[in-house]
Amino acid sequence: MKHYKIATEDVVPLGQKLAFGSGHLANQLFPAALGVFMVVLVMSLGMNPILAGLLGALPRFLDALTDPIMGFISDNTKSKWGRRKPYILVGSVISGIAYMIMWQLNPEDSEMYNFFYFLVVSLFFYIGYTIFATPLIGLGYEMTPDYNERTRLMAVSQFMGQMAWVIAPWFWVIIYDQSLFESAPEGAKVMAIWVGGLCMVLGIMPALFNKEMEVDKSKLKNLSKGELAANTKEFIRGIVLTVKNKQFMKLCGATFFIFNGFQTIAQFSFFIIVYYLFQGDTALAGSWPAWFGTVSALATMFLVIPVVTKISEKIGKRKAFVVATLLSIVGYILKWWGFDPSNPWLMFMPIPFLSFGIGGLFTLMMSMTADVCDLDELNNGERREGMFGAVYWWMVKLGTALAMLSSGVVLQMVGFDESIQVQSVETLTNLRLADIIIPIIAALIAILLVWRYNITEERAHEIKVALVKRRAEIALEDNKSKPKY
Repeated sequence: MKHYKIATEDVVPLGQKLAFGSGHLANQLFPAALGVFMVVLVMSLGMNPILAGLLGALPRFLDALTDPIMGFISDNTKSKWGRRKPYILVGSVISGIAYMIMWQLNPEDSEMYNFFYFLVVSLFFYIGYTIFATPLIGLGYEMTPDYNERTRLMAVSQFMGQMAWVIAPWFWVIIYDQSLFESAPEGAKVMAIWVGGLCMVLGIMPALFNKEMEVDKSKLKNLSKGELAANTKEFIRGIVLTVKNKQFMKLCGATFFIFNGFQTIAQFSFFIIVYYLFQGDTALAGSWPAWFGTVSALATMFLVIPVVTKISEKIGKRKAFVVATLLSIVGYILKWWGFDPSNPWLMFMPIPFLSFGIGGLFTLMMSMTADVCDLDELNNGERREGMFGAVYWWMVKLGTALAMLSSGVVLQMVGFDESIQVQSVETLTNLRLADIIIPIIAALIAILLVWRYNITEERAHEIKVALVKRRAEIALEDNKSKPKY
């Protein structure tokens, strides 16, 4: 495999990487915290798992629909502050405040009151989240044109993002600590304020400290109200061009299946630890669920991300993705022996393998999507990182929405009863099987989809050289056309 030396101007300084990574820590802390907090709805507010699943799914469908719109707006914004940064700043504030308000729930209120309260406020949260996250992703795609530096940038952002998954599992311990809070709903109220505030501070870092790519503003679409019809036509055209990109759709499909499979069973480990290892005794389960999540995140940070980055530089991103996904399958299989009531410590055995699934996915897929953005510019003459980021994360969020819904359905199908402390042997066996089989099937489908992805380091270098040549020619023509004085 041919390798190329990185140009000095293509290196992203460490400070820039850290600022971008701070945004990703906020971007990951929101969903990580949500996954923990959602347990409160079922276990402490007594909400039916189907209703809790709907609360996770319905707002995400709206979120997924607004992503392409936000991507189009971000790609074509003309302002002295840039195309991305104003939205990152405003979106982080909206989503942070909405998150605080969303969890001000009371057990005294009826199940349906809490359902609709949470649903309405979460719609505002996800609108703010879209305004923040979509331009943030687009910003990352344009920060460097180098094939391997993109992977290093995404590795730093994912490393920092994984801190969210180190921290978030302990929210469960804090929320349920009776020495701190009278009840779990009370704990959720207070912790939501801290989480929302922290995410606001982290989220504005890219807006304050990152640099955007300079683009020719004359080629941007007119976003004025008077151009609504033309804007709509260009918006639809942008989506069509994006989904017609075969290499990109392979990445989207693979992400959809791996993330959907992971999210569907994300809460199952918590339930298996509490109800299988500790017979439903939350006090006895103590911090074991939190340690499971924390060790998983630490393995991703210190093992998966460095290893996957190095493998990618040696054999290419596609092959590195296949290797990482196969290792995650080994981890899912080991879960059967890892969850053992006689020895809880065995639950950590599969984690080094499991962590290669999501850790490898986002480190590589975001880097590969940046390569696709260059290919798109070569084919269509436009920079559309926002649209690509929006469609990519549309697939992620659609997968999340379906996963949240299907998670509740699977819990019902296996016979899980949230009103009792001790679940039946049959229920726990079926739950454990679902925890293993669902993500394995999804991972195998993802490998098949990426198998023919063909943007190698050599091909990416060819695209980069062609773009540099084209931009120079366009700049020369523009200079010739300017009036001489």
